[in-house]
Amino acid sequence: MLTVLNRDNFKIEREQDVVPFRNRVKEHAVKIGMGLVNQTKLITAASELVRNMLRYANGGEILIEVVSKIRENGIRLTFTDKGPGIENVETAMKDGFSTGKSLGLGLPGAKRLSSEFTINSVVGKGTVVTIIKWKNG
Repeated sequence: MLTVLNRDNFKIEREQDVVPFRNRVKEHAVKIGMGLVNQTKLITAASELVRNMLRYANGGEILIEVVSKIRENGIRLTFTDKGPGIENVETAMKDGFSTGKSLGLGLPGAKRLSSEFTINSVVGKGTVVTIIKWKNG
C-alpha cells in the first residue's frame, strides 16, 4: 500500500518553468535521503517528460509527491496535460520513435530511468504520465 507523505503542485506554462520544477524535485529527493545517482535518474526522467509536455501540449501540471511503501520512500511525479494525446502509446514507447524532430528517447528513456512508469493517453483529451523513483532503486 502506498502512503502519500507530502504533496506539491507545479504548473508548467513555458520553458522558464523547467529549472524551478527540477529544483523542487531535487529538494524533495534530498529530503528523503535519495542518493545522487537516483536523484540524477529522477531529475533526468522528469526533464524529459516536462519537455515533452511543453513541446507537444504547451505545458500542463505536475503533482510531486513523497510516497512511502512499507519501509521504502520515493518520489512520485504525475504529469498531466490537455494536449493532442498520443495516437499509439505502444509505438511512442519504442526507442527512436518521434513525431517531432527529436531522437525519440524521451518516453522510453524516462521509463528506463524510473522505478515505476505508467502512461495513459486519450487522443484529443491529453496525456497523464506517472513515474516513481524509489530512494534505493
